[in-house]
Amino acid sequence: MDLNEYEKYCKNNACGNFMQSVNWAKVKESWTPEYVTARDESGNINGCTLVLVKKIPFFNTAFLYAPRGFVCDMHDKRTVNNIFEQIKLIAEKHGAYALKTDPLIDERDFIAIKNLTDLGFVYHGEKTGYDNIQCKENYILDIKGKTCDELFASFKPKWRYNIRLAKRKGVRCEFFGEEKLDDFCALMQETGSRDGFEIRSKEYFQSFLRAFDGAAKLCMCYIDETPLSGALFVNYAGTTSYVYGCSSDKNRQYMPNYLMQWSMIRYAAECGCHTYDFCGVPYWYDESHKNYGVYRFKQGFNGKVKTYAGEFDFTFRNTVEHFANLAMKLRKRM
Repeated sequence: MDLNEYEKYCKNNACGNFMQSVNWAKVKESWTPEYVTARDESGNINGCTLVLVKKIPFFNTAFLYAPRGFVCDMHDKRTVNNIFEQIKLIAEKHGAYALKTDPLIDERDFIAIKNLTDLGFVYHGEKTGYDNIQCKENYILDIKGKTCDELFASFKPKWRYNIRLAKRKGVRCEFFGEEKLDDFCALMQETGSRDGFEIRSKEYFQSFLRAFDGAAKLCMCYIDETPLSGALFVNYAGTTSYVYGCSSDKNRQYMPNYLMQWSMIRYAAECGCHTYDFCGVPYWYDESHKNYGVYRFKQGFNGKVKTYAGEFDFTFRNTVEHFANLAMKLRKRM
């Protein structure tokens, strides 16, 4: 397998996503990567997929996950089948009991959905919110061919005001690598404690930044030398994705989050990206949900909710699936 060829195809494909990159496999160090490429009659790649393998030693089996795969024209049944036939060989190699994938296809793309279910995948379109590994609903801003002035003018008036306010109050927003990782992790710890979610380790974020080598950055806001908010974002396949975000409870009157998002959007536009992905807005439709404020904040930047199809599961070994799932849950809890 020529990984440079794989990466070039993935990075330049309309369906490419950073979670299908060779670099993502470097971040997921506890998983074993396997790579699949499909080719046309001329020998050119017309599809690819990263498959992550999680070993379950006690049962001598494994779980396969193709995050945001397959990277191909999902209406091309021949290519989809070709990729899946190779995944079955990977499953046989590792004694895998199941495969999960959550491709970047629209929830109304019935052709793509049928191409997977025809292969025997079980479609879980009924899952919502945190029931999915990756959020089904992302907030997307189309920035293709738009200038920074045009983008700024499209934001809601209050959002434009708050961006200008942050600048007037002296908030400094800059991009960094690992040198500000301690500040970022401290803010992440504060955010996790406040909002009640588990956070990744410093080593994980460090691995992310190193794996994408300049394509992933920290965006940090400061007042003097006090960190106010931070984000980890990655630029890949024409999309800049806001992957992790955090902020302090203190000094919210400086409106750092507004300036931080605008700085990343402007960066994406100046890099020639076609999309800025705010990523997940779970439960955006439920005003009573605790996460509704996340959607309310993001929608002021004049994007739209993009709902993906969700998860597809394929079972290779029915007899071990139940016990292997229990083992994985126990291992995660421990």
